[in-house]
Amino acid sequence: MNLNQLYYFVTLAETEHYLRAAEILSITQPSLSHAVAKLEEELGTKLFEKKGRNVVLTKYGKVFLEYATESLQSLEVGIKKTKAMTGKNSGVIDLAYIYTLGLEFVPGLVRSFLKDNPQLNVEFRFTVGNTQDIIRGLKEEKYDVAFCSRREEEKQILFEPVVEEKLVVVVSKEHPLAVKEHISLEETESYPQIFFTKSSGLRPTIEKMFEMTGIVPKIAYEIEEDSAMAGLAAQNFGIAVMPEVPVLKYLDVKILDITNPVIERYIYMAQIKGQYQPPVLKKFMKYVQNHQLKK
Repeated sequence: MNLNQLYYFVTLAETEHYLRAAEILSITQPSLSHAVAKLEEELGTKLFEKKGRNVVLTKYGKVFLEYATESLQSLEVGIKKTKAMTGKNSGVIDLAYIYTLGLEFVPGLVRSFLKDNPQLNVEFRFTVGNTQDIIRGLKEEKYDVAFCSRREEEKQILFEPVVEEKLVVVVSKEHPLAVKEHISLEETESYPQIFFTKSSGLRPTIEKMFEMTGIVPKIAYEIEEDSAMAGLAAQNFGIAVMPEVPVLKYLDVKILDITNPVIERYIYMAQIKGQYQPPVLKKFMKYVQNHQLKK
């Protein structure tokens, strides 16, 4: 059974006339008769019976018509949705990003893209998570593109740096270190630390920073999300090395610049190497690549 046979069957059922159905389908009447006969042979029953010069559905043909029509309608919906998602000027982009980008960076970027491209009809679907989960989602084709940390071991992922992210030390305003404006990580050795979980893409970078200073941090708490980390620091549960995210402006914390070690931390645009990119996705990624983005 193939798709043409279903179209032929439904058209013949609607017209009840072989010649008219063949004209609608732009095929010869013998070709239509042969296709219907093959379909009846496969189903093991008669779908049509003669009634004068016309044909009408048998009892079994009526049953099959219901399901054939439903299947073709469902297929048409799928075709329309697929075309809408991958059209030249319309489509859907599944975008994933890490927590630190959720307040300003991604919303601002997408808004600018849509404003600068009013001719496009693009629907964005957003997902927030940690780098580990995001990369897994890319591999499973849940997301078209992502903004996250780089993982050196992920050889099938293409990582392109798009923005530098400043790392700072965040402390409660009641903390002894709050009198400072800048700090070396060596000065944090005696204080309990709030760390990102091991699933965070930022964790290896922060661990590397402490290794460079030759000290072992006293990890008191581990947390996945940056806003929660900042909240714990504000309540003096510990100090935190974290990105200078916008939420810090609204919390009762002191932000200290790190003077040693100084390390570059980038956010990357990530995608599966060689994966098909619909036109609107290409336009969005090109937009990101061509703009000097600052977080």
